[in-house]
Amino acid sequence: MALRILLSGGGTGGHLYPALNLAAALRRAAPDAQLMLVGARRGIEASVLPDSGWPYRLLPLEPLYRSRPWRNWRLVSSLPAVVSGLGRIFADLKPDLVVGTGGYASGPAVAWAASRGTRTALQEQNAMPGLVTRVLSSRVDQVHLGYPEARSRIRPGRGTRVFELGNPVAVGQAAHPFDWPEGRVVVAFGGSQGALVLNELLMEGLGTVVDWPADVTVVWISGKAHHDSIAARVLESRWASRVRVVPFIPDLGAQLGGVRLAVCRSGAMTCAELAAFGVPALLVPLPSSAGDHQRYNAAAFVASGAALMREEGAVSGRELWRDAFALLGDEARLAAMARASRERGRPAAADRIASELLRLADGSSGRNDA
Repeated sequence: MALRILLSGGGTGGHLYPALNLAAALRRAAPDAQLMLVGARRGIEASVLPDSGWPYRLLPLEPLYRSRPWRNWRLVSSLPAVVSGLGRIFADLKPDLVVGTGGYASGPAVAWAASRGTRTALQEQNAMPGLVTRVLSSRVDQVHLGYPEARSRIRPGRGTRVFELGNPVAVGQAAHPFDWPEGRVVVAFGGSQGALVLNELLMEGLGTVVDWPADVTVVWISGKAHHDSIAARVLESRWASRVRVVPFIPDLGAQLGGVRLAVCRSGAMTCAELAAFGVPALLVPLPSSAGDHQRYNAAAFVASGAALMREEGAVSGRELWRDAFALLGDEARLAAMARASRERGRPAAADRIASELLRLADGSSGRNDA
């Protein structure tokens, strides 16, 4: 009988795309497996999953506001519908395994499964584990860490197996190849939606650049919401011919092989994709990320020599451009950073995690097989 696997996670792309990448890896390894994804109606998955080709269900899941508890009335009022929805999903699919990839969209399904004796696994992307992983790591059969630094920050159960296989990045050829410029390429981006503050820092600093390194082009991924404004302002600058502003690059993580340097945020999947190609980075963590996890991610890359980190509130746009061009002018240092980044890379992580998940789902690996 075909294995039945439920993957739950979302709210943000940083939790949804690992689930999608794991689903693809599971399908490669077990073509007959029945897979279903579960997410939140209010999350990014509501717009992504309908076009993904995967069976899915969306529930009225709500985030937990730890610093603003008065906003949690929505969470409380949604509980009956969430419980009812989970009951229907588990009755329909009867999963052999439930996998959570983090975010508020993953916890209820994993907790429901664990309470009923269904095999469970968590995939934690960040160096600082999220709330779901911290709370449920003692109750699940497997925990898969994207960062080895996260191991000391969780408390697994006595029979919980912990793996450090990396984050499940997408593999294979990009479905939408990007026309990269000739020469050395710097890619600057703030995430799939862009980052207003990072955009403004780069825009502010662009006007201070005096000398532009030979054969360097910056591909600036502004985000769709900011594209028109940033593109118009760049066109008015003296370096318009050296900067290409684009709103979004589909499949960016699968086509970073020709990039010499990234200036970007430090989300877990962003860092994993950079490391898969050995791309050095100048990281500017998002200070409002949950649990300050982006700063922990960046710090791990800095400690291994793969990146530099600049704090958003303490760096100017001028300094960002200066630091980026200084790295490009020091080939030995840039090469050393690229080697360090590549050493952290785990391009086969999705397939390796899928292999362990399938062993768990069919009962050959679990709590008592550590």
